[in-house]
Amino acid sequence: MKKEELKLTAKWDKTFPKSEKVDHSKVTFVNRYGITLAADLYAPKNAEGKLPAIAVCGPFGAVKEQAAGLYAQTMAERGFLAIAFDPSFTGESGGNVRFMASLDINTEDFMAAVDFLSLHEKVDPDRIGIIGICGWGGMALNTAALDTRIKATVASTMYDMTRVNAKGYFDAEDSEEARYQKRAAMCAQRLADLKAGDYTLGGGVVDPLPEDAPFFVKDYYDYYKTQRGYHPRSLNSNGGWNVIGCESFLNQPILKYSNEIRSAVLIMHGEKAHSCYFSKDAYANMTKDSKYTQNKELLIIPDAVHTDLYDGGGKNAIPFDKLTQFFTEYLK
Repeated sequence: MKKEELKLTAKWDKTFPKSEKVDHSKVTFVNRYGITLAADLYAPKNAEGKLPAIAVCGPFGAVKEQAAGLYAQTMAERGFLAIAFDPSFTGESGGNVRFMASLDINTEDFMAAVDFLSLHEKVDPDRIGIIGICGWGGMALNTAALDTRIKATVASTMYDMTRVNAKGYFDAEDSEEARYQKRAAMCAQRLADLKAGDYTLGGGVVDPLPEDAPFFVKDYYDYYKTQRGYHPRSLNSNGGWNVIGCESFLNQPILKYSNEIRSAVLIMHGEKAHSCYFSKDAYANMTKDSKYTQNKELLIIPDAVHTDLYDGGGKNAIPFDKLTQFFTEYLK
């Protein structure tokens, strides 16, 4: 399959330090829509034989140089070959329309990452897992329900992007009228964009930060807009998604068949995260009327807020020992 010519940065431009325990390289692969995806590959140094492998993506609106790369590099330190990739239309990945999201295409991005790992010379194709962070946690569950090659899935500090788009935060906009107004605004925006000849950006994390901003906005600002997590290619750190970038999310419940996932799933979330209800409800939906509950787990991390599971929040909030134990058990 023909690959797009991507401009990949050679220098180390991550938001985390480079580990001396792993080998790092840039790789590309193509999804079934013909979009070439860019990824960072992390492999344990001097590893021999076929390795278990993990594909990582997220948060929604972030790039592989942020949280996903940290997860991938850390799991490589612990013996897994891991890739962190940029989704279609974002970061260093291809797609000639920028800053668009699609539940179908983004789920396919994860499956294409599994394709890549399955055919990699250093990977055991029967031992592949995925990690989805924030909005990509929901995508990961959707992928696990579709891709039978995936043996283990972690959803970290997850968002159900369809639910938040259709119902608002804490389901505060869950009415036919509210959804109608959103749809009407999107349709008007489509025409405005066509007349302007370009797509209007919705804006990333608000900057400067208002004094009366809700806590979760302050939480995002502390990650995306400071030295802690800012990256020049990150949508959330800069101009954000296109206003119509997530339009179809209004009509597409992403977790419909999560209770049919047979492979292992660990959903983990911070106790004090504004978004914790997404994980609690996703776990309940995944295990309701399911024959496959033995290998499902919900882990609530004490005192952690949403972005603590992006980079540890300065308090080692990401339970990497637990992740290592989980993937070691189910990728064997």
